[in-house]
Amino acid sequence: MENQDLSRLRIESDQRWAQRGAKRRRRRLWLAVPAVVLVSVIAYLAWHGYLVPAVDVQTAKVSLTYPSRPLTTLNASGYVVAQRKAAVSSKATGRLEKLYVEEGKRVKTGDVLGVLENADLKATLEEAQAALKVAHAALRNAEAELHDATLNLNRQKSLRESGAVSVQAFDTAEARYKKALASETSARFGVNRVEASIKVAEVNLEYSYIRAPFDGVILTKNADVGEVVAPFGASTNSKAAVATMADMDSIMVEVDVAESSLEKAKVGDAAEIRLDAYPADRFPGTVHMIVPTADRSKATVLTKVKFDRLDPKVLPEMSAKVAFLSRPLKEDEHKPFLGISAACLKQKNGVYSALKVNKDHVKSATVEVGRKWNDTFEILSGLKEGDVVVLSSAKDLKEGRRVNVKE
Repeated sequence: MENQDLSRLRIESDQRWAQRGAKRRRRRLWLAVPAVVLVSVIAYLAWHGYLVPAVDVQTAKVSLTYPSRPLTTLNASGYVVAQRKAAVSSKATGRLEKLYVEEGKRVKTGDVLGVLENADLKATLEEAQAALKVAHAALRNAEAELHDATLNLNRQKSLRESGAVSVQAFDTAEARYKKALASETSARFGVNRVEASIKVAEVNLEYSYIRAPFDGVILTKNADVGEVVAPFGASTNSKAAVATMADMDSIMVEVDVAESSLEKAKVGDAAEIRLDAYPADRFPGTVHMIVPTADRSKATVLTKVKFDRLDPKVLPEMSAKVAFLSRPLKEDEHKPFLGISAACLKQKNGVYSALKVNKDHVKSATVEVGRKWNDTFEILSGLKEGDVVVLSSAKDLKEGRRVNVKE
């Protein structure tokens, strides 16, 4: 009986010890799990650099650029301006009877743009032309009379020398000759006078025609048929200009260059023109003129840049930007390339590399470079458009380091 009791006590004691051990193991397990998690988190943070303060860095973006950009020494803004432009008006006051202009029409020198009412001027010219015929007939009659008087005078002179005619007959023949000579002279001057009146009538008639003063394009139409036009708007309620036109071969870009930067722009220097209307197009140009006077209020000097090749889509008054270049572009330098500043690259043993920002960490990338324009390299491989690269001025920066990009 006693042995059974002892066995029962021993079993109960073992069970209590087993229960206590299980509780201890469970307690240790609960303590170990957070420790493992904590160690894992610390290892993760350490691996990704989160336990080290982020480094402030300056960056540049890989982008498509033109060779002209690294060659640019100065930028300026302005407008396309036709150097030869005219507000075409009539030389006489009158009502506009015909109009042959419309915006965008190309015209040649002397083309008729409009006609004023001119029936009275045509009648005056026809009257003068008829008067000229009468004057020519009178001249022919006077010439015939002079010829007859000359023959008679010569005949009377011969007879007078031989004593066959009286002095009175000779004097009569001489007087007739002088009268015929005066009539012929008067008739000749009469012809000249009528011819002059014809020229006046022709000029007055020509004034009724409004003609293009040079080859160009009509920019605006300022009058319509039936309206009264006058030279320089001389009369009340009249239009001064029938149309405005410009010589498209004379267009240039006029920009204001700051006095402090004027030394960077010289006549004959290469330039590149960009138009807001066509942002994808680049037009080669040359500095044509630096106007020899400054604008005191703006401290600028007007500079004119001409197009090396004219393009019909370039129109007057378009907004433009001009890049003044350190040298002319070559034939193969007019297309964009993938470029990055040389300050973003490091070279070691002839191999170029860059630190590319990936979210908030940097990663090293081997870069193959091509041509170089001043401080810009052409990227052949290793980087793509839009990549953000750390400037090489950042010291002791290694791959995987967390960075803070400065704006």
